[in-house]
Amino acid sequence: MSRRAEHSQGTGGVAVGDRVLTLPNLISFVRLLGVPLFLYLFLMVEADVAAIVVLAVGGTSDWVDGWIARRLGQVSRLGELLDPFADRLYILATLLAFTAREVVPWQFTAALLARELLLLGSLAVLRRYGYGPPPVHYVGKTATFLLLAAFPILLLGAASESVATAAGAIGWGLAWWGLVLYWVAGAMYVVQAARLVRSVRARAGEAAA
Repeated sequence: MSRRAEHSQGTGGVAVGDRVLTLPNLISFVRLLGVPLFLYLFLMVEADVAAIVVLAVGGTSDWVDGWIARRLGQVSRLGELLDPFADRLYILATLLAFTAREVVPWQFTAALLARELLLLGSLAVLRRYGYGPPPVHYVGKTATFLLLAAFPILLLGAASESVATAAGAIGWGLAWWGLVLYWVAGAMYVVQAARLVRSVRARAGEAAA
Protein backbone atom coordinates (compact mmCIF):
# COMPACT_ATOMS: atom_id res chain seq x y z
CA MET A 1 0.00 0.00 0.00
CA SER A 2 1.35 3.45 -0.88
CA ARG A 3 1.90 6.18 1.69
CA ARG A 4 -0.77 8.27 -0.06
CA ALA A 5 -3.30 5.44 0.19
CA GLU A 6 -2.45 4.86 3.84
CA HIS A 7 -2.89 8.57 4.51
CA SER A 8 -6.26 8.56 2.74
CA GLN A 9 -7.43 5.71 4.96
CA GLY A 10 -6.27 7.67 8.00
CA THR A 11 -8.48 10.60 7.04
CA GLY A 12 -11.56 8.41 6.75
CA GLY A 13 -11.56 8.40 2.95
CA VAL A 14 -12.08 12.19 2.70
CA ALA A 15 -10.31 13.69 -0.32
CA VAL A 16 -7.30 15.75 0.71
CA GLY A 17 -6.44 18.69 -1.55
CA ASP A 18 -3.53 21.09 -1.98
CA ARG A 19 -5.51 24.33 -1.68
CA VAL A 20 -4.17 26.99 0.64
CA LEU A 21 -6.83 29.71 0.52
CA THR A 22 -9.74 27.95 2.17
CA LEU A 23 -12.12 29.03 4.93
CA PRO A 24 -10.87 26.37 7.38
CA ASN A 25 -7.27 27.46 6.83
CA LEU A 26 -8.26 31.09 7.39
CA ILE A 27 -9.86 30.12 10.71
CA SER A 28 -6.69 28.26 11.71
CA PHE A 29 -4.56 31.32 10.86
CA VAL A 30 -6.84 33.53 12.98
CA ARG A 31 -6.54 31.06 15.85
CA LEU A 32 -2.75 31.26 15.55
CA LEU A 33 -2.92 35.05 15.84
CA GLY A 34 -4.73 34.59 19.14
CA VAL A 35 -1.61 33.06 20.74
CA PRO A 36 0.60 36.19 20.78
CA LEU A 37 -2.47 38.27 21.67
CA PHE A 38 -3.12 36.06 24.71
CA LEU A 39 0.54 36.21 25.78
CA TYR A 40 0.53 40.00 25.49
CA LEU A 41 -2.68 40.37 27.49
CA PHE A 42 -1.70 37.83 30.15
CA LEU A 43 2.01 38.53 30.64
CA MET A 44 2.60 42.10 29.50
CA VAL A 45 -0.47 44.05 30.63
CA GLU A 46 -2.02 41.40 32.93
CA ALA A 47 -5.48 42.00 31.50
CA ASP A 48 -6.78 38.68 32.80
CA VAL A 49 -10.41 39.13 31.76
CA ALA A 50 -9.44 39.86 28.15
CA ALA A 51 -6.97 36.96 28.24
CA ILE A 52 -9.76 34.65 29.44
CA VAL A 53 -11.90 35.72 26.47
CA VAL A 54 -9.09 35.06 24.00
CA LEU A 55 -8.41 31.65 25.52
CA ALA A 56 -12.10 30.73 25.55
CA VAL A 57 -12.58 31.71 21.91
CA GLY A 58 -9.40 29.96 20.82
CA GLY A 59 -10.30 26.81 22.72
CA THR A 60 -13.96 26.52 21.79
CA SER A 61 -13.21 27.19 18.11
CA ASP A 62 -10.84 24.21 18.02
CA TRP A 63 -13.40 21.99 16.28
CA VAL A 64 -14.76 24.65 13.90
CA ASP A 65 -12.06 24.54 11.22
CA GLY A 66 -12.13 20.74 10.97
CA TRP A 67 -15.93 20.60 10.87
CA ILE A 68 -16.12 23.24 8.14
CA ALA A 69 -13.36 21.52 6.14
CA ARG A 70 -15.27 18.25 6.10
CA ARG A 71 -18.64 19.95 5.56
CA LEU A 72 -17.46 22.01 2.58
CA GLY A 73 -15.07 19.41 1.18
CA GLN A 74 -12.10 21.71 1.86
CA VAL A 75 -9.82 19.26 3.65
CA SER A 76 -6.26 20.20 2.70
CA ARG A 77 -2.76 19.07 3.56
CA LEU A 78 -1.98 22.53 4.92
CA GLY A 79 -5.10 22.38 7.09
CA GLU A 80 -4.12 18.98 8.45
CA LEU A 81 -0.85 20.54 9.62
CA LEU A 82 -2.24 23.89 10.77
CA ASP A 83 -5.03 22.54 12.98
CA PRO A 84 -2.91 20.37 15.31
CA PHE A 85 -0.11 22.96 15.20
CA ALA A 86 -2.51 25.67 16.40
CA ASP A 87 -3.77 23.35 19.15
CA ARG A 88 -0.27 22.54 20.39
CA LEU A 89 0.82 26.17 20.21
CA TYR A 90 -2.18 27.23 22.32
CA ILE A 91 -1.47 24.51 24.87
CA LEU A 92 2.27 25.14 25.10
CA ALA A 93 2.01 28.94 25.17
CA THR A 94 -0.72 28.81 27.80
CA LEU A 95 1.16 26.33 29.95
CA LEU A 96 4.38 28.34 29.90
CA ALA A 97 2.50 31.56 30.66
CA PHE A 98 0.48 29.91 33.44
CA THR A 99 3.66 28.44 34.93
CA ALA A 100 5.35 31.84 34.85
CA ARG A 101 2.48 33.37 36.83
CA GLU A 102 2.04 30.26 39.02
CA VAL A 103 -1.49 29.45 37.84
CA VAL A 104 -0.39 25.83 37.32
CA PRO A 105 2.52 24.00 39.00
CA TRP A 106 5.64 23.30 36.97
CA GLN A 107 5.11 19.53 37.41
CA PHE A 108 1.92 19.68 35.33
CA THR A 109 3.71 21.63 32.62
CA ALA A 110 6.63 19.19 32.66
CA ALA A 111 4.26 16.23 32.22
CA LEU A 112 2.72 17.76 29.11
CA LEU A 113 6.08 18.84 27.70
CA ALA A 114 7.43 15.31 28.17
CA ARG A 115 4.55 13.99 26.06
CA GLU A 116 5.37 16.51 23.32
CA LEU A 117 9.01 15.38 23.33
CA LEU A 118 7.86 11.76 22.97
CA LEU A 119 5.71 12.71 19.99
CA LEU A 120 8.53 14.72 18.39
CA GLY A 121 10.76 11.67 18.63
CA SER A 122 8.11 9.52 16.93
CA LEU A 123 7.67 12.09 14.16
CA ALA A 124 11.42 12.16 13.57
CA VAL A 125 11.44 8.38 13.15
CA LEU A 126 8.48 8.53 10.75
CA ARG A 127 10.17 11.20 8.61
CA ARG A 128 13.27 9.03 8.43
CA TYR A 129 11.15 6.35 6.79
CA GLY A 130 9.35 8.77 4.46
CA TYR A 131 6.13 9.28 6.41
CA GLY A 132 4.52 12.49 7.56
CA PRO A 133 2.63 13.08 10.82
CA PRO A 134 -0.03 10.44 11.57
CA PRO A 135 -3.70 11.44 11.34
CA VAL A 136 -5.06 13.08 14.48
CA HIS A 137 -6.89 10.49 16.62
CA TYR A 138 -10.18 11.29 18.34
CA VAL A 139 -8.55 10.55 21.71
CA GLY A 140 -6.00 13.26 21.01
CA LYS A 141 -8.71 15.68 19.90
CA THR A 142 -10.69 14.95 23.06
CA ALA A 143 -7.60 15.55 25.21
CA THR A 144 -6.91 18.82 23.40
CA PHE A 145 -10.52 19.95 23.87
CA LEU A 146 -10.39 19.17 27.61
CA LEU A 147 -7.13 21.08 28.07
CA LEU A 148 -8.27 24.08 26.04
CA ALA A 149 -11.52 24.12 28.04
CA ALA A 150 -9.65 23.82 31.34
CA PHE A 151 -7.26 26.73 30.82
CA PRO A 152 -9.73 29.65 30.75
CA ILE A 153 -11.57 28.15 33.75
CA LEU A 154 -8.32 27.87 35.71
CA LEU A 155 -7.46 31.44 34.79
CA LEU A 156 -10.92 32.56 35.88
CA GLY A 157 -10.37 30.90 39.25
CA ALA A 158 -7.00 32.62 39.63
CA ALA A 159 -8.42 36.02 38.65
CA SER A 160 -11.59 35.97 40.76
CA GLU A 161 -11.67 34.91 44.41
CA SER A 162 -15.47 34.67 44.38
CA VAL A 163 -15.43 31.71 41.98
CA ALA A 164 -11.97 30.38 42.81
CA THR A 165 -13.17 27.19 44.54
CA ALA A 166 -15.71 26.15 41.89
CA ALA A 167 -13.51 27.18 38.96
CA GLY A 168 -10.52 25.39 40.47
CA ALA A 169 -12.45 22.16 40.92
CA ILE A 170 -13.90 22.20 37.41
CA GLY A 171 -10.73 23.44 35.76
CA TRP A 172 -8.43 20.92 37.39
CA GLY A 173 -10.89 18.11 36.77
CA LEU A 174 -10.79 18.90 33.06
CA ALA A 175 -7.04 19.48 33.10
CA TRP A 176 -6.15 16.15 34.74
CA TRP A 177 -8.46 14.20 32.45
CA GLY A 178 -6.94 16.06 29.52
CA LEU A 179 -3.43 15.20 30.68
CA VAL A 180 -4.27 11.49 31.01
CA LEU A 181 -5.91 11.32 27.58
CA TYR A 182 -3.04 13.37 26.10
CA TRP A 183 -0.62 10.66 27.18
CA VAL A 184 -2.96 7.88 26.01
CA ALA A 185 -3.11 9.53 22.58
CA GLY A 186 0.68 9.91 22.59
CA ALA A 187 1.10 6.20 23.30
CA MET A 188 -1.30 5.39 20.46
CA TYR A 189 0.74 7.54 18.05
CA VAL A 190 3.94 5.76 19.12
CA VAL A 191 2.33 2.36 18.51
CA GLN A 192 1.08 3.55 15.11
CA ALA A 193 4.55 4.81 14.21
CA ALA A 194 6.12 1.50 15.27
CA ARG A 195 3.69 -0.45 13.06
CA LEU A 196 4.51 1.74 10.05
CA VAL A 197 8.24 1.29 10.61
CA ARG A 198 7.84 -2.49 10.92
CA SER A 199 5.83 -2.59 7.68
CA VAL A 200 8.52 -0.62 5.84
CA ARG A 201 11.25 -2.93 7.15
CA ALA A 202 9.19 -5.99 6.21
CA ARG A 203 8.71 -4.72 2.63
CA ALA A 204 12.41 -3.91 2.41
CA GLY A 205 13.25 -7.41 3.57
CA GLU A 206 10.92 -8.97 0.99
CA ALA A 207 12.42 -6.84 -1.78
CA ALA A 208 15.95 -7.85 -0.80
CA ALA A 209 15.09 -11.56 -0.59
